[in-house]
Amino acid sequence: MSAQQEPTGQSPTESARNTQIPAVTAILTAYHPDERLAAVVESALADCTRVVIADNTPAGSPSLASKLDDPRIEVIAIGSNLGLGGALNLAVKQLPPDAQAVLLLDQDSVLPEGLIPGLAAHLRDDPTIGVAAPTPWDAKHEKFYNVGAGLHDSTVDREAVITSGMLVRRELIDRIPFREDLFNDFVDIAFCVDVRRTGARIVQDYRIKLPHSMGDRREHKLGPLTVRVIHYPAWRHYWIARNGMRFAMDNVRKHPLGFLPMAVFLGRKFVSTTLFEPDRRHHLPALTRGVRDGLLNRAAARYLPEGANPPGLRLK
Repeated sequence: MSAQQEPTGQSPTESARNTQIPAVTAILTAYHPDERLAAVVESALADCTRVVIADNTPAGSPSLASKLDDPRIEVIAIGSNLGLGGALNLAVKQLPPDAQAVLLLDQDSVLPEGLIPGLAAHLRDDPTIGVAAPTPWDAKHEKFYNVGAGLHDSTVDREAVITSGMLVRRELIDRIPFREDLFNDFVDIAFCVDVRRTGARIVQDYRIKLPHSMGDRREHKLGPLTVRVIHYPAWRHYWIARNGMRFAMDNVRKHPLGFLPMAVFLGRKFVSTTLFEPDRRHHLPALTRGVRDGLLNRAAARYLPEGANPPGLRLK
């Protein structure tokens, strides 16, 4: 389903600032963060009352998160890499009682001015909305990640949005845990599916852009066509395939046709890896093993990065 709201003449930021917005706490997940972390936190504190950082950096490795000095910041030094779902669940336990909404962030997503008020206006004005999200923007190539974004000014209903930048009502964060067995990939999609099962809507505002890095995104020529491919390490390709297949398996009873889009997604991943990945001799076996382990509901320890200790996984 897709619903559109016509612009009112005011930007979402101007509309939000005309009346009070909910009290927002930001949850930020970190893993070996670089100097951008301080900029991300500073941008969040412009409109958030508090920032909780769940630091997945393994013990013994330095982390810039420990150098942040502000009473509004709480750093959870986990000491190992629990993955995205495990880190988020730990951070949720530290939310202050007065938080009405929660902003989820990555360590490299610096917020542009007005993003939080613009998203919060959706939650304030429409009680049916449970999650409001910006539109991811590839600043390097100056392009939208979402197909069709930028063609018109509107807000659309979405089935799922990425973790970074999503603003979630507090009651949904309290009710719905993040899946720890998925490690990194598809944690956001699984959460969005659970949100929609409560009857809450997920909207994405095309007028609000969030500069975000999806990884090593490169443009390749295939005849007259330009193909954009994100180049991941082999271990990440394993988890994309494993968790994508696991997600489809978990939802097959309610959505038996869900295997079709997943098959198309993974098929495209195999094709792009075959055509454009220089180290395909490692990446193709990782994808193949991921599909198999997703079907069998298991996981290969060899594809975990060093220091990773995700809960809820049956490792082999």
